[in-house]
Amino acid sequence: MRNSNTKGKKFPLWAIISTSIAAIALIVGGVIGYNAWSAARDEKAAQKTADTFIAAVEKQDYTAMSQIVSEESLAAIDYTRESMAERYVIVYGGIGAAELKVSDFSLTQNEETDEYRISYSVNMETALGELDKKSYETTLSKVDSEYQVDWDTQLIFPDMEPTDKISIIKTAGERGEILDKDGSPLATIGTSMQAGLQPSALGEGDQKTTNLEKIADTYDVAVEELENLLEQGWVTPESFVPFKILAQDAELPQATGVLYQETTARTYPLNEAAAHLIGYVGDASADDIEKNPTLSAGDLIGKSGLEATYDERLRGQKGGRIEIQTSDSELKMVLQESEVENGEDITLTIDAEIQQAAYDELTGESGSAVFMDPTDGSLLALVSTPSYDANLMSSGISSEDYQAYVDDPMSPFLARYASGYAPGSTFKVITAGIGLDAGTIIPAETQEIDGLSWQKDASWGDYKVTRVKDVPSVNLADAFAYSDNIYFAREALEMGQEVYETGLSKYIFGEDLKLPIAMNPAQISNSGTLDSEGHLADTAFGQGELLLNPIQQAVSYTPFANGGKLVYPKLTADQETAESKQAVTPESAAIIKEDLVQAVEKEYGSSHKLAVIDQKIAAKTGTAETTEAETEGEDAETNGFLLAFDAENSEYLMLAMIEGKSSGSVIDTMLPMLEKMDTFQQQ
Repeated sequence: MRNSNTKGKKFPLWAIISTSIAAIALIVGGVIGYNAWSAARDEKAAQKTADTFIAAVEKQDYTAMSQIVSEESLAAIDYTRESMAERYVIVYGGIGAAELKVSDFSLTQNEETDEYRISYSVNMETALGELDKKSYETTLSKVDSEYQVDWDTQLIFPDMEPTDKISIIKTAGERGEILDKDGSPLATIGTSMQAGLQPSALGEGDQKTTNLEKIADTYDVAVEELENLLEQGWVTPESFVPFKILAQDAELPQATGVLYQETTARTYPLNEAAAHLIGYVGDASADDIEKNPTLSAGDLIGKSGLEATYDERLRGQKGGRIEIQTSDSELKMVLQESEVENGEDITLTIDAEIQQAAYDELTGESGSAVFMDPTDGSLLALVSTPSYDANLMSSGISSEDYQAYVDDPMSPFLARYASGYAPGSTFKVITAGIGLDAGTIIPAETQEIDGLSWQKDASWGDYKVTRVKDVPSVNLADAFAYSDNIYFAREALEMGQEVYETGLSKYIFGEDLKLPIAMNPAQISNSGTLDSEGHLADTAFGQGELLLNPIQQAVSYTPFANGGKLVYPKLTADQETAESKQAVTPESAAIIKEDLVQAVEKEYGSSHKLAVIDQKIAAKTGTAETTEAETEGEDAETNGFLLAFDAENSEYLMLAMIEGKSSGSVIDTMLPMLEKMDTFQQQ
């Protein structure tokens, strides 16, 4: 048996050397591998910290930023994580910093010291607009196995020392005016009283809390809102800190810590008469400021109507300077400076006199009136009643008064000229135009009609078309004069669905009229088609599922005052509109226009009450049912409409509506207004 004992056995020198080299190589390789792994781990950790910090910068998450900075760097400038985050809030919040975008980021390592350094640039918006790009750099410190950012105040703004402070001086440009077509102001600058806090007079601790609570209750503002105003960077103990605008003639309550001063304020000369259209301004809310970094507390912005729609144009551009100052308030450097720009004046097509006069006639009703020039589309008046006090809304309405508006069953905030309604018999002019152009309506031909109700055949079941006058023989002119539903229903059925819908397509159904007013498109039905004979018949005399707001109705009726051309509406002097289109032939439009004149002049005409006007008027009434009568013998609820236009010179077209009334009531209400129109047009 072989002896496995190697004791005393000698190995060759080359074997010993080879083994030693292999061991050394293994050790050296391990060291190199560990160092490489350690370096990769460090780089990954440094990159993670840098990425986290940059993301927090862009999100303006100052608390997250503070959690990854080195306490040693903070202690060196006598800061804590909390005071660092607070410093950002005060500085960036004070200047309205927002939309922070980081670029030019780099992470590098010093090969001699193994120190990591980050550099980056930041673009941001402030209350004065876009700030020039700022560049930053700092180092990362290794703490245990992680890296932290070495922070000082120069990471807020370059050259900013721990004791420096930021000052912003803002100058707001004058808000542009909203003017009527002749330059009369519809929204302008007036004077009012401004209530402001005097911090030194509020006291400290519980006394301050009590005083703020009393102020909040007296002026109907939130305590939190007052506290936020007092925390603004520019506020000193003797500052006047505005918090509420009051009307010039308003009662001025007395409260500890509150002073008053006269200030300019937005005023509305027509007030209720144009409130829905013009709207009002108010203080920028926290949400407004978050959405628009150029806004700050105390700024006035449009809250509704054209004030809101054209806010950016009206508001102009703030001017001012953002400075870094020393602790002694000496100027160190100017960070940003911009020139003030006044807002733009906006001229409307509205005639202030017509607007006010129409409102006066409709006061007390739930209604609307639209006046327009049917030849160029200019909207001369857009009235909705009841209305609200725009001056009160702008100066700061109390919660009780606001709630009273909200709870009012007549809905004073509703702009009825932009709300959809079934148009009733005014729509017969469109049915007639389609039939005349299609050749199915012959003006001189008569229909023989027996009684006050009619149905095509027994397939209609209980459905019948009804009319007001039992006239045995009716031609087109008489159908307008008597406003005969049966005549127009029969004519639509003779045209058929395809011809009728093709005719309707020449109008504005489904179109955006491109007005600075919120509204739904006009519709012929919920489905967009007239899918039954009953539906077709109802639509012919303005019922069914038709929905047009008074503006859309007025626009749709312009062809009959304008040689068959439909003219698109405009509300501002510089507004470009779509090109007018031939909705009906000039010949058909002329026939209908003359029939509407006869509906006024004939004693039995539905619009004969207007014959007293010393001007040639074309008119069509309409009474649209909104609900059916619950029991036999009762009247259904209705909305009354009146279409009227100047039949001599086509200088105006009016579409008026009153909820819950008949068309006769609309004539009675608007007759004084129409009598004045000749005078308005001559001015």
